[in-house]
Amino acid sequence: MTDPAVLQVREASKRFGAVGALDGVSLDVARGEVLALLGDNGAGKSTLVKTISGVHQLDSGSILLDGEDITTAGAMAVRAHGVETVYQDLALFDNLDPAANFFAGRELAGPAWLPRGLRLMRHRRMADRTRELLERLQVSLPDLDATVALMSGGQRQAVAVARAVAFSSKLVILDEPTAALGLRESARVLDLVHRLKDDGVAVILVSHSMDHVMAVADRALVLRRGRAVGETVPTPDNHAQLVAWIVGAAGSRPV
Repeated sequence: MTDPAVLQVREASKRFGAVGALDGVSLDVARGEVLALLGDNGAGKSTLVKTISGVHQLDSGSILLDGEDITTAGAMAVRAHGVETVYQDLALFDNLDPAANFFAGRELAGPAWLPRGLRLMRHRRMADRTRELLERLQVSLPDLDATVALMSGGQRQAVAVARAVAFSSKLVILDEPTAALGLRESARVLDLVHRLKDDGVAVILVSHSMDHVMAVADRALVLRRGRAVGETVPTPDNHAQLVAWIVGAAGSRPV
């Protein structure tokens, strides 16, 4: 990589009781780069994502963001450093509308001279900001006043991805962002990923869709049983090698 790494993970290890979820995994992601994280179920992808995002703490190893050690930082602190994560469960509040979901934990309130507990919520301003963000990201929702519970799976995914894109400054982690989407909605998510690259934001993409990986990823790192077993540029010529690493076929080995 010619650009300096915005994220550096070194020898990350994590156990849950007798189960070893991560075993000495290292990776780098540069600004404006998309790293695809591949592997079968149980390979350690979700655990790695959750350690980077501050949900889990490593047993050993380190995580650096722009050279700053965030190994022991909690989820809120990691977000404050400019890292946003979209998990498979989306982590949306079903009883709230898109604007309230966008600004959850970042609510706009005033006036500033009042104590925080006495400030009034700026609902209209948050709705306007949400509308502007969705338009900029070219995300279309039929009704911004509807609760997320009333939206389709694709619309819910769009809200979660757009929220992450809107507030990230350094790194966006997308955990299976197109899993519940149709072809058109998946294409829009991939367009968002391209837009992040153009803005210089680093992206980690967890996906089982090799077509989507080929479309947007600059590199692919394969995990198997908690270990990194292969890394390459995802191209049609390398497709067979990536699959061999994922399934543990003969010839695959730790990197």
